[in-house]
Amino acid sequence: MTVHVKIVVGLAFALALAGCAGPTHDLLNRKAVAAPASDIAASHEIFVATTRQQATKDPRQVFDGDRSLTTLYARVDVTVPKIHQVGAIERAKGSADSNPAKHFTATDVVHYGDAQQFAKAVGADISMRGDRALVFVHGFNNGFDDGIYRLTQIAHDTRYPGTPVLFSWASSAKATGYIYDKDSSTAARDDLEATLRMLAKTRVKSIDIIAHSMGTWLTMEALRQLAITGDRDLNGKLGYVILASPDIDVDVFKKQMIRYGKPDKPFAILLSGDDRALKLSSFISGDKPRVGDYGNAADLVNYGVTVVDLTKAKGGDGGLNHAKFADNPILVQLLGNRLRTPAGLASDESDPTQLNNIGQGLGKAVGSVAEVVITTPFRVLTIATGG
Repeated sequence: MTVHVKIVVGLAFALALAGCAGPTHDLLNRKAVAAPASDIAASHEIFVATTRQQATKDPRQVFDGDRSLTTLYARVDVTVPKIHQVGAIERAKGSADSNPAKHFTATDVVHYGDAQQFAKAVGADISMRGDRALVFVHGFNNGFDDGIYRLTQIAHDTRYPGTPVLFSWASSAKATGYIYDKDSSTAARDDLEATLRMLAKTRVKSIDIIAHSMGTWLTMEALRQLAITGDRDLNGKLGYVILASPDIDVDVFKKQMIRYGKPDKPFAILLSGDDRALKLSSFISGDKPRVGDYGNAADLVNYGVTVVDLTKAKGGDGGLNHAKFADNPILVQLLGNRLRTPAGLASDESDPTQLNNIGQGLGKAVGSVAEVVITTPFRVLTIATGG
């Protein structure tokens, strides 16, 4: 066995243990677990559009890894414990029931019969919460539960001022399911496009998108399709686009951006040169570089995007360094500071003094030292996040 193959096998094993996903995929408790209201930090309503089939073998999963030919809709209510630490997802071990005083806990699931019912419900929530929506598109090796909990954590830790919407495509939630997952993400392109168009028809003023890993491929394909129809910015309602650890071939991404055109609103690529999960993806894809660990930020910014290099920041996913944007306490709060300013009022030309002040303040608060390198079409900024 060559050294290269040994490394890949090791990465595959690491993915199986830590991966993008949690240890099990049960979302609902077998029975309700009571906790004092004083032990609960917050409750979040997560709206869901999914191309997964509803789980029948194990209803606790709610939706499984099999593909649905139509989009299904739901809402999941999730509580966050007061002991929650920024960047973490506190989960029960194995298939044990979640304790709301200690864990993220799904307390209720509402299924909507069709797109019209869902649009009415999510539209009402958007109007109530400030006319903004955050769409999260998860990555490879994710169960339905993983997407629910990750979006809850992002919405909670960033203090996002709007409605969280999970687009959950049919990942097999297996480290060995890369090809199945790639096909599932491809099959979901029309569904994501339709979901974004549906949200744009509500009273929403800004639709922000965060996509992770293989979910970035799906997101770019949906944006490309919107561009082909002449509506790439959803009639002016598209806000931030944030692609975290993009599992996309660099050349394919460039072609997607050529079709999409240079963005009018902030469009960010979050990459990390030590992303071990993307090393495996690169091997599977013929040793071609992925956007998420690409070393030439100056090349990417030619397409109108901002590149944020997180290589020197620590990850919290067992050494894979594939989800720094959400599990690093400093980075998730920096992300929140950005998201709380509507994209229409933000500028891609960041103020380095302001970013340094924010980064250093957060760094001191959590006792971590790192640097984030931001490359824009105008300049390169090195932001200290510790002191």
